[in-house]
Amino acid sequence: MYTLQIKDYSRTMNNKPQIIYLDNNATTQVAPEVVSEMLPYFLELYANPSSLHFFGEKVAERIRVARDVIAKSINASSDEVFFTASGSEGDNLCIKGFAEANQKKGKHIITSCIEHPAILNACAHLEQAGWKVTYLSVDSEGFVSTKDLENAITDETVLVSIMHANNEIGTIQPVAEFARICHEHNVVFHTDAVQSFLKTGVDVEAMGIDMASFSGHKIHAPKGIGFIYVRKGLQLTRQIDGGGQESKLRAGTENTPYILGLAKAIELSTHEDIKKMQLLQSYLIERLRAIDGVRINGPLNLEKRVCNNINFSTVKMAGDDLLKKLSTLKICVSTGSACSSKSTKVSPVLEAIKCPAEYIHGNIRVSLSKYSTKEEVDFFLDALHQLLRSSNSSNFNFEKI
Repeated sequence: MYTLQIKDYSRTMNNKPQIIYLDNNATTQVAPEVVSEMLPYFLELYANPSSLHFFGEKVAERIRVARDVIAKSINASSDEVFFTASGSEGDNLCIKGFAEANQKKGKHIITSCIEHPAILNACAHLEQAGWKVTYLSVDSEGFVSTKDLENAITDETVLVSIMHANNEIGTIQPVAEFARICHEHNVVFHTDAVQSFLKTGVDVEAMGIDMASFSGHKIHAPKGIGFIYVRKGLQLTRQIDGGGQESKLRAGTENTPYILGLAKAIELSTHEDIKKMQLLQSYLIERLRAIDGVRINGPLNLEKRVCNNINFSTVKMAGDDLLKKLSTLKICVSTGSACSSKSTKVSPVLEAIKCPAEYIHGNIRVSLSKYSTKEEVDFFLDALHQLLRSSNSSNFNFEKI
C-alpha cells in the first residue's frame, strides 16, 4: 500500500497561519482520502478500461461502481451520468450539444446575464451560428424572476439554462420553479450546478432538472474531472470526435484515477460539512456588516445563499489593492470569478445587481470549505480591519494581528 504525507497548509506555525485559504469557489484542496483512493489507479490498476482483457475489465468495473455512486448523489440513473474534464466542458456539451441536435425544433435559448463564462460564451458562439439568445436580468440580490422567464419563452424556445448557485455572490436560484415553467411549455431545462453541488441539495428528479453540469475540483476532488447529467431520452451532439466512450457522447480514454477520486470526494461529503460552513458564513457576514463602509453583495437571507459564499464591497479601498495586500499576509481571497479575475473590468455580476458605484470597485469574494476554521476567519477579519483603517500599506502592523 501507499504511505501519504499530506502537508496541511492551513495549519499554524509559531502561532501564525502559513496560508489562510479562503478562495474555495476558485478551487479546493484535494482531500487526502481522495489522493489515497486515486494512487492505485496510477500505479497498479492502470489498464485502459476500454480494453477487452481481464485487466481492462477490472478497471472498467471500478468505473461502473463510481458512476453508480455519483448518480445516486443526485438521484439519477447511472446511464444518465457522463464524465467530462471540467464544468466548462460540461456546460459546452450540454448547451452546444443540445442545440445542434435539436435545432429543427427551434433556435431560441434563454439564459441569465450572471451565468458563468462557460455558459455565456457557449451562447455567444451559438448566436454567431444564427441562434437567438435571451439574457434575463436579475434583481438586487441576483435572482431571476420566474415571471420574466415565462414571458421570454416563445414557440422557438428549445432550451433554458440558469445556474443553480452563482459563483460570485452565492445566490441560489429557484431552479425547481424554472424547470416547472419550462416543462409547461415543452422546453428543456439545464442548470450549471458546479458551485451548488454538495453545498445544497441537488436532486434532479425532485427538481425537474433535464441536464446539469458538475465539477470535481470544487468539492475536494482533483482538477480535470467533472460530469454531466442528461435525462434519458434527450439527444445531444457530441463535441469531441473520437472513440465510443461515454455511450459515444464524449470521446477519450476515461480518466480512471480522477473518476474514482471524484466518487470518493462525494462519499466523504456530509451534512455536517454544510452546517459547519453555514455557521462560519453567518459569523463572517455578521462581523463584516458591522464594519463601516462595507456592503454585502447577494442575498442576506442565508437560506437563499450557498453555504460557503461571502461577497462584500468596501468604499475604502479598491478590491484589487485589498486582495494584493491580503495576499502579502498569505491570505487568499478573490475579487470574483477565477475564470475572469485576470481582467480589470468591473464584475458583470455586480453590474447586473446594480451595486452602487462607490462600492463596485471594492469587491472581495471569500469562499469557505469544510476545512476552514474560525481561527482562519478571525485572522482574515483582523487583517481586514487593520488594512481598512490604514491609509497605505506602510501603516500596516502585522504584529497587531
